[in-house]
Amino acid sequence: MANLGKPARVKLIFETLQRLYPEPPVPLDHKDPYTLLIAVLLSAQCTDERVNTVTPHLFAKADTPEQMVTLSVEEIREIIRPCGLSPQKSKAIHRLSELLLEQHGGQVPQSFDALEELPGVGHKTAGVVMAQAFGVPAFPVDTHIHRLAQRWGLSRGRNVTETERDLKRLFPRDYWNKLHLQIIFYGREYCTARGCDGRVCPLCRACYPDRKHPKRLNKA
Repeated sequence: MANLGKPARVKLIFETLQRLYPEPPVPLDHKDPYTLLIAVLLSAQCTDERVNTVTPHLFAKADTPEQMVTLSVEEIREIIRPCGLSPQKSKAIHRLSELLLEQHGGQVPQSFDALEELPGVGHKTAGVVMAQAFGVPAFPVDTHIHRLAQRWGLSRGRNVTETERDLKRLFPRDYWNKLHLQIIFYGREYCTARGCDGRVCPLCRACYPDRKHPKRLNKA
């Protein structure tokens, strides 16, 4: 069998993800935009599962900016220590909570630019919050999505920014928010970092049946 051309790959990937994950849940437990923002910030270089074991302890003490600023950075750091990078993350959580109160009336802003001005909030984190808290079309790309996009021949991007641009061009805008989650779930279940090298999982095999060697990735 011959490898599929890009239009056929895009169609197959899109239809497969819709079938496997018709209504993908947000993997980070939260109750509102603020708790989602904190959970996404904590998820940097940490698994969602670990974050979901830590946030109940943090949110029991503080689940609003008003409550969070009453905690010291050291108190926050001690609670979130299992997530890693706790010195930086605790400072960011405390300071962004102060800024939400000082500049945004205690509310999470519904703007990419305003979110990315907050400490600890990069483009990917802002994209997740805009997509999942406010329903604004976004296609947050992390290293996992970057890896799958390259294995599936959807992007040759050298970084997550270039991969995000390529994916937005290929898929309908109305599906970006769902596709972000669908690709994450597929990667966890079928196309893991060590479990697939571009020749193992069902989609990699279907897209590239003639692929003879592991897919080398451009670094994210």
